[in-house]
Amino acid sequence: MKILFLGTGTSTGVPVIGCDCETCRSEHPRNKRLRSSVLVQTQDTIILVDSCTDLRQQALRHELSSIDAVLYTHPHLDHVAGFDELRAFCWHRRDGLPLYAGPECMENLKRMYGWAFASSNTYQGYIRPEPHTHDGSTPFMIGDIEITPVLIEHASVQTHGYVFRHEGKSFGYAPDVKNIPKDSMPLLANLDAFAMDGLGADSHPSHLSVAENVELMRQLRPKQGLITHSGHRVEYVACSEILPDFMSIAYDGMLLEL
Repeated sequence: MKILFLGTGTSTGVPVIGCDCETCRSEHPRNKRLRSSVLVQTQDTIILVDSCTDLRQQALRHELSSIDAVLYTHPHLDHVAGFDELRAFCWHRRDGLPLYAGPECMENLKRMYGWAFASSNTYQGYIRPEPHTHDGSTPFMIGDIEITPVLIEHASVQTHGYVFRHEGKSFGYAPDVKNIPKDSMPLLANLDAFAMDGLGADSHPSHLSVAENVELMRQLRPKQGLITHSGHRVEYVACSEILPDFMSIAYDGMLLEL
């Protein structure tokens, strides 16, 4: 199982428009962050997690021309605003493109992009979503990858992280987190790798700070802990130096092989 980090930034991306802070002015390539999204792939299956605002740029950068399904974490704009770009993955498909999401997220997608889900949308060359609503807890399969939804607390919208399993290896992904409910903690424990929200140094009402991320990672004990969905208050070099040995900062283009 391979995980490609297409983007690792928060909703503004990094650099931020109009900002001249150290991180935004940095020439270090790992301080350049598109909006958060990952590609989870095996030899037989390719899953895109979230159709973020920068999907077109990410797909061109990594020569991505085909996916088997899209899996959504929640309906905030930076995670769904690239929806229209999904048509490029439908041009050569006979069937619709499978989309997986929790109940609240799926309803929001249908409201925001109603024209795509309408029964009148039969044009072969345009996006034709095939919706699959999961119940928020029961594992399901996409190709040869088992996926377990995990309920996460983030702002006021229903949000899910996911655990991906393939041939004995496990990867957890939760890009937007303020708190992990008690019942969700065991589902995220002792993974081979886990990427989780770490917005910046300061406390935030709907995101984990880097310090809060580290505290949770110590409790969950993944073999490899990764910080993602980072803002411009996370400078790659300086932040890397203060992390525990089992942790690192995910960066755009990072390829994790399990």
